[in-house]
Amino acid sequence: MSSFKPPSFQDRIGSAAEAKNKALEQLRSRPPVDAQVAAERQAKQAERQARAAEKSEAKRAAQQAAKESKRAAAAPPTEAERKAARDARYAARKARK
Repeated sequence: MSSFKPPSFQDRIGSAAEAKNKALEQLRSRPPVDAQVAAERQAKQAERQARAAEKSEAKRAAQQAAKESKRAAAAPPTEAERKAARDARYAARKARK
């Protein structure tokens, strides 16, 4: 039984060159892409990107609206609101006596 002999550096370089040539040959042998098909693909891609951008913008607007509504709800009361609350407390206290 013979022992395992690891490939030498030259063997590895040669096999890598063969693999590269094989890949290049496969790439060259592919049929060219039809210009009309390529244009249709680009149009579909542009349409998908436009829909995605529109959806993203709508989502961003909804998040901004939610943030604004939370900010408005958490806003401190105005002077008129504080005065009305104070008057209501005073009236309730007066009614108890």
